[in-house]
Amino acid sequence: METVTNRAYAQMVKKASPPSKSARNIPLAFLIGGAICTLGHAFIKLYTSRGVPEETAFPAASVTLVFLSALFTGLNVYDKLAKYGGAGTLVPITGFANAITAPALEFKTEGYVMGLGAKMFIIAGPVIVYGIAAGVAYGIIIYLFRLY
Repeated sequence: METVTNRAYAQMVKKASPPSKSARNIPLAFLIGGAICTLGHAFIKLYTSRGVPEETAFPAASVTLVFLSALFTGLNVYDKLAKYGGAGTLVPITGFANAITAPALEFKTEGYVMGLGAKMFIIAGPVIVYGIAAGVAYGIIIYLFRLY
C-alpha cells in the first residue's frame, strides 16, 4: 500500500479542483438573484393593481414564486438557471422550493408515498420543523403578552 505525502495530495487536489471563477460567478449570482426578487416585486405590484390588499399580495407573490420554482424544477429549467446563477437561485424562496421539489422528483419512481412523499422532506424537513416550532413559540409569546 502506497502512502501519499501532503505535497502529492495537495497537487492532486489542485489538479482535480479547477479554480473558482469568482469574477464571473458573483455578478451572475447577483443578477439572477436580483431578477428573481424583482419578479417577486412585480407580482406584488400586479396583485395590488388588481385590487388585492397589500397584506395579501405579499404572501401571494411568495406562493407564486414557490409554484413557479417547483414547476421549473420539474421541467428541468431551474437547474439550468442555477448552473449560471449559483447562489443567486439558492438564496430567495425559490431555492427552498427547488430543494423540496428536486429530491421528490428524483425518487418518484419509488411511488407516491414512499418515493415522492417521503423523499420530499429530506432536505427541507428540518427547516420546516424548526419553522413550525419557532412559529408556535412566537405565537405563545405574543398571546401571553396580549393577556397583560
